[in-house]
Amino acid sequence: MIVGVLKEPAPESRVSLLAEQVTRLVKNGIQVLVEKDAGQNAYCPDQDYQTAGAVIKSRDEVIAGVDVILAIHYFPLPETVKRKVLIGVYQPLYHAEEISRWAAANHTVFSMDMLPRTTRAQVMDVLSSQSNVAGYGAFLLAAARYPRYVPMLMTAAGSVRPATLLVLGAGVAGLQAIATGNRLGAVVEAFDTRPAVKEEVESLGARFIEVEGAQDAASAGGYAVEQSAGFQQRQKAKIAECIQRADIVISTAQIFGKKAPVLVTREMIATMKPGSVIVDIAASTGGNTELTQKGKDVITDNRVTIIGNSDIPSCFPSDSSKLYGNNIYNFLKLITDGKGQLNLNFADDLVAGTCMAKEGKVVNERVIALLKPDAQPIIHPTKN
Repeated sequence: MIVGVLKEPAPESRVSLLAEQVTRLVKNGIQVLVEKDAGQNAYCPDQDYQTAGAVIKSRDEVIAGVDVILAIHYFPLPETVKRKVLIGVYQPLYHAEEISRWAAANHTVFSMDMLPRTTRAQVMDVLSSQSNVAGYGAFLLAAARYPRYVPMLMTAAGSVRPATLLVLGAGVAGLQAIATGNRLGAVVEAFDTRPAVKEEVESLGARFIEVEGAQDAASAGGYAVEQSAGFQQRQKAKIAECIQRADIVISTAQIFGKKAPVLVTREMIATMKPGSVIVDIAASTGGNTELTQKGKDVITDNRVTIIGNSDIPSCFPSDSSKLYGNNIYNFLKLITDGKGQLNLNFADDLVAGTCMAKEGKVVNERVIALLKPDAQPIIHPTKN
């Protein structure tokens, strides 16, 4: 089997595999072609890939000469290219038509963001590995823009109170933001609709903000679920109360496959102190604030900065690529035999759950539903 690694388009700075993963693949009997300068922005030069056993080729040569193509994001393929195995994070619930086009070209498509969230899948879970980086980076980004100290300081010149951090959404990114903020001296509060995460939040030194009557999310595979109108009203009141004392807000709340819930209204933002900072990791799916703009900084009339950044892992391209590459390496182990040959076992729940298209058809039921004329529209993240 031959695996190809493509260079990601700007502003993405990560790469699907670093040289260290290439070394392991080559030892397993898998050939690797890497597009020229694919790892440059992740601080992995072509020479490192060549030392690891990869061959450097042009983009067209990589696409034409491999069985498996690795690219983090969706990318167009020439109509003449058929029957490739494509592995990346393709957000098929927002790109159903693109997945359909790939299916029509007989490509077998695996989207790693659709990987079933089970214990066995943890070593392949790209959402968790990249969310961990995002939560860490979100707090550092906020602290760099916050015009005051984060920790409490007591000096001869006077005392400085610690910053108050409010984290909305205690998934992987939220928990890492809590841990990072706590380590750097912030007073941390956290909100999540899932009461089950209270213990994790408190174990990291934060106060858990609880709203009664949340809908059980146990069947949602670790994701949040939509809540009742009554709960949303109570939630809104509680967040409005907490946000007035917050200096830094990191919002991470997303509902899988749908537009991000708006948790912070413009009226709430108007009550925040001048100089406060909001980092909205959910910007790519609409954002958790009414004023979020994807990829942009918004400064309000009362001088609150809202940073709409869902691409924080790209700010740490070397380690983000290492973690992502380890996830991909483990997935490649799952779909190959001991001799380095492709072995797609669709009886395996991880292989089947991650597969979006095969044998000329879209095979994921949720993507199929989106392609039906009468399907409910889904908000495309690039159109918000």
